[in-house]
Amino acid sequence: MLKPEIKGDTIIVPSDPSLIGEIDEFVESRLRSRNVDDSIIADIAICATEIANNGIIHGNKEDPDKTVTLTMSFTNGEVMIVISDQGSYFNPETIENPLDEKNLLREVGRGIFIVRSLMDRLEITPANGGGTTVTLVKKIT
Repeated sequence: MLKPEIKGDTIIVPSDPSLIGEIDEFVESRLRSRNVDDSIIADIAICATEIANNGIIHGNKEDPDKTVTLTMSFTNGEVMIVISDQGSYFNPETIENPLDEKNLLREVGRGIFIVRSLMDRLEITPANGGGTTVTLVKKIT
């Protein structure tokens, strides 16, 4: 059975959607250890798991030989979470607006929109060696 590898404030997860709960638990435990308010923990965990899930499913295409890496860092009253996959680069400009009338009933395409609304900063860039890196920043104090 595939399982995540934890190294300090980094978790490396094989591309298996059933492991998304491990990412959620990792993020929440790190935030709780810093006495972050529960409502902020919930917002951050939702965003981190959404982005990691996108990396597993859309980036890595659930290839068990590819991983998603999530690293957390804490500075100046903020948490920064960097999530990278090993798939092909995802260009955020290709996302259709989920609020357009033609997209309102679609079941997909809202994740990045929700993450943008819950986080203070979101950056999507090409990862070194291929794939996508997403950086999330949120004030926690």
